Amino acid sequence: MNTVNTPDKIFRNGRFTTLDRKNPEASAVAVKDGVFLSVGDDAAIMKQATASTQVVDLKGKRVIPGFIDSHLHIIRGGLSYLLELRWDGVPDVATALGMLKQQVAITPPPQWVRVVGGFTEHQFAEKRLPTLEEINAIAPDTPVFILHLYDRALLNRAALQACGYDKNTPDPPGGEIQRDSGGHPTGLLIARPNAMILYATLAKGPKLAPEDQLISSRHFMRELNRLGVTSVIDAGGGFQNYPEDYQVIEQLARDKQLTIRIAYNLFTQRPGKELEDFRTWTQLLKPGQGSPMYRHNGAGEMLVFSAADFEDFREPRPDLAASLEDELYRVARHLAENRWPFRIHGTYDESISRFLDVFERVNAEFPLDGLNWFIDHAETVTQRNLDRIKALGGGIAIQHRMAYQGEDFVARYGAKAAEATPPIHRMLATGIPVGMGTDATRVASYNPWIGIYWLATGKTVGGLTLYPPANRLSREEALRLYTEGSSWFSTEHGKKGVIVAGQYADFAVLPEDMMTIADDDLKNLKAVMTVVGGEIIYGDREFKEFDPPALPISPSWSPVIRYDGYHAAARQAHANAMAQTCACGTACGIHGHAHARAFQSRVPAADLKSFWGVLGCSCWA
Repeated sequence: MNTVNTPDKIFRNGRFTTLDRKNPEASAVAVKDGVFLSVGDDAAIMKQATASTQVVDLKGKRVIPGFIDSHLHIIRGGLSYLLELRWDGVPDVATALGMLKQQVAITPPPQWVRVVGGFTEHQFAEKRLPTLEEINAIAPDTPVFILHLYDRALLNRAALQACGYDKNTPDPPGGEIQRDSGGHPTGLLIARPNAMILYATLAKGPKLAPEDQLISSRHFMRELNRLGVTSVIDAGGGFQNYPEDYQVIEQLARDKQLTIRIAYNLFTQRPGKELEDFRTWTQLLKPGQGSPMYRHNGAGEMLVFSAADFEDFREPRPDLAASLEDELYRVARHLAENRWPFRIHGTYDESISRFLDVFERVNAEFPLDGLNWFIDHAETVTQRNLDRIKALGGGIAIQHRMAYQGEDFVARYGAKAAEATPPIHRMLATGIPVGMGTDATRVASYNPWIGIYWLATGKTVGGLTLYPPANRLSREEALRLYTEGSSWFSTEHGKKGVIVAGQYADFAVLPEDMMTIADDDLKNLKAVMTVVGGEIIYGDREFKEFDPPALPISPSWSPVIRYDGYHAAARQAHANAMAQTCACGTACGIHGHAHARAFQSRVPAADLKSFWGVLGCSCWA
């Protein structure tokens, strides 16, 4: 028997969106040694099965390549995931405050209750944040820290005391402590013009014990797996030091407990000593060093602090320091000389112009082509600078930050300016590699389906339509940016992101067809099975039997115990409300009590027999 071509597993009876332009649809795949062996129809693939091949029936579900988030702070986020109360997807202030009240009641001293980004006031029905009065009434004694994007933080009186902020505390450089008429801090911290005050204040809170950080990181990976994410490019982060704050993720990698492929960039931590940081790290690490599950990816997204143009659209664009060019040149030259890929945070075209002046100078000495360097964000980049990025062989990693800050951008710059922010179609037309990500966990949520919704509908999570139809993407185009597109940014193009023979067998099985469901339902999608390297690392509903054993949760008061992952509380509240108001006797197995969704679907509902037969829907029964 030829064991070389004998699959370990076959996944059949699916509806695969492969993103392989030569073979865009399939119903089955064969997997061997963690990669796709073959992709085709059931009859052809099943001919390869032997007695030892595990065969998994996908029950006619839509299957997509696993999401590759090209910008997510997974390593930092994992260390504190079990500490954090998440308001991602929560629909109103009343629900958010109810969650806060319940968590305050069970959080022991000296721990804080912290809501660390991932939400926006615009998602709430009330279109406002909780007030300090509301927060202090709920938590008179337990410190509460609430981070809203990277523009402000709300601290109750107990948190101010825990941080040592009082009348005599000066405003730090780049930040403002709002004060009352007597000079006492009110509890509002404002990032003006950068977020260092928010970083530094959050860092004052208690941390999880190392053993709990291991569990916390695994839970965060599982939450991403639940949403169909299989790979992440970690963008470092403030107060995330190498190698100290990488010990947990590296232990998980050694112990083969990673369920997300991670390529990590290193983010300088010391203003004025950035070059010293990178000189040390280029001696310790080589790009690509590691394994297919955990590997080094170069420098950034912070290369020098003088280049940090934080994206608070409530505030004017920051003017970057005159020292930027010299400082960035020294670092970029060192990286290029050592063939280290790099990424740099660049929100505004004015900043990007100055960065490119430096990179063109470096390129004359050490060519950047083939280095897979890129700009992160680029919301207002112009065609002139797109052409310059293309000429230097760079890419652009975009995120769905406008889904969370679009209202603020429109208020400052106008609706017309927002229509192509960022100019994705022009990026693609210029021939620049473009990858999609989230920038989670602070300035936006980690949920990739919000990104798909934003790209396909042009809407914010608050419901504002930003983009005309011509500036939106099809669902398949959006999916491609989040998969094949993002693979370039970890120098793994051709290794993952497409369901084709020879690439990593990373994919997600969906409960509903992302290509046909109503637009609003895109936001609520998740996976019912997620596969990484041919191994099933998440299973739910009809695939629950494949789900790995449940992970322990520690500490015992973790918010995740009560609230689980993204918008779980909101989803359940919505389901309960639908059941109470629905006049029918039983829920449909596909749509629950939300029968109106069936009528809004793109499937041919006029043919009721076909509709029931294909989807198992009983909304008309």
